[in-house]
Amino acid sequence: MGEKKHALLSPSGAAKWINCPPSARLEEQLGEEESDAAREGTLAHDICELKLRKLFIEKGMSDATYKRRLNKLKKHELYQKEMDGHTDTYVDYVSSIAYSFPTTPYMAVEKEFSYDAYAKEGFGTSDCLLIAGTHMHVFDFKYGHTPVSADHNPQMMLYALGAVCTYGFIYPVQEVTMHIIQPRVTAPARCTIPVSELLEWADKVVKPMAALAWEGKGDFKQGFWCDKCYCSANGCCKHRAEENLQLEKEAQLPVGAFSYTELGDILVRGRFVAAWIKKVEAQVTRLLQQGKQVPGWKLVEGQSKRQISDFDKAIEALVAAGYQEDLFYINKPLPMGEIEGVIDKKDKPILEPFIIKPPGAPVLAEESDKRPVYVSVTPEEAFGEKKEEKNEP
Repeated sequence: MGEKKHALLSPSGAAKWINCPPSARLEEQLGEEESDAAREGTLAHDICELKLRKLFIEKGMSDATYKRRLNKLKKHELYQKEMDGHTDTYVDYVSSIAYSFPTTPYMAVEKEFSYDAYAKEGFGTSDCLLIAGTHMHVFDFKYGHTPVSADHNPQMMLYALGAVCTYGFIYPVQEVTMHIIQPRVTAPARCTIPVSELLEWADKVVKPMAALAWEGKGDFKQGFWCDKCYCSANGCCKHRAEENLQLEKEAQLPVGAFSYTELGDILVRGRFVAAWIKKVEAQVTRLLQQGKQVPGWKLVEGQSKRQISDFDKAIEALVAAGYQEDLFYINKPLPMGEIEGVIDKKDKPILEPFIIKPPGAPVLAEESDKRPVYVSVTPEEAFGEKKEEKNEP
């Protein structure tokens, strides 16, 4: 869900200004450049909107009009064929929910909602909204590659809050289900909460933190929101620097090995250091590219790889010299995601029997992580063999 207009206390920035209120005004001062990834996401959202409007909102739209509008979007420099398949996945998912009700639900597509009663000038634009009886469904299409959880997601909850503020007097909504659809990453995720819980969160969390954020007050706090939520201040935030540089003191401890407890503590306090350093490097690089001076640093030419300036003419020359043209081409299978984007929807069942999901490699996580503890599998267990138990003498 992308805001068409910018709100200081936006849903997309909720994790930042709720956890780190002063960051909202700090980001406002710095500004932000739109990345190609953001532009690509906007294009995919526009395609999603067109497809949903044709199917549910503007049913009188002619096929010619739909095709003309779609072709216009496909002429965008960032359009790729797989985008058509991924947006179909989103539309199919929304349709499956919409058609599951005995009567036609109310639907809104790309609808702007305000939650100004809880956050000053707060508003956001929802990708899609369904209301059927006492149940509301809020949908969010994400085209990026970073997995996003739907479980009490503050961005989704703010969209739901805005929708409840708008329609609560018309429809007797008692429950809200928030759906996040990420075709390029994982299966759709959802989270259902009662409206009473949503409003309690709005009163106890959103309202006080929004008031601090609007005034530029409160405490700076480092967390996942610095990087995963793309804070534009993460490379020049003094609080983040102070917190991460506290680890310098560990280098002055007496020589010797850390205890397990000390290692765990260092990892907890230093888990953001690597990401922070990368952001600082990016910030310094941008400043130097703008012609500004950063003492101790300069830009130099990086490594580059040799390239063939005109591949076709180079191959022609080699073939003329007696080489077989087939020597210079390789057949390479497409990644699964691209295959799904290329084939028709009706043919996806053909691929399903061949799709597997092997267990992932173990990764570090804090004890508060909801995933179960990783259990290693021995070769014997993997192949169904059992070790012979030896009896103690």
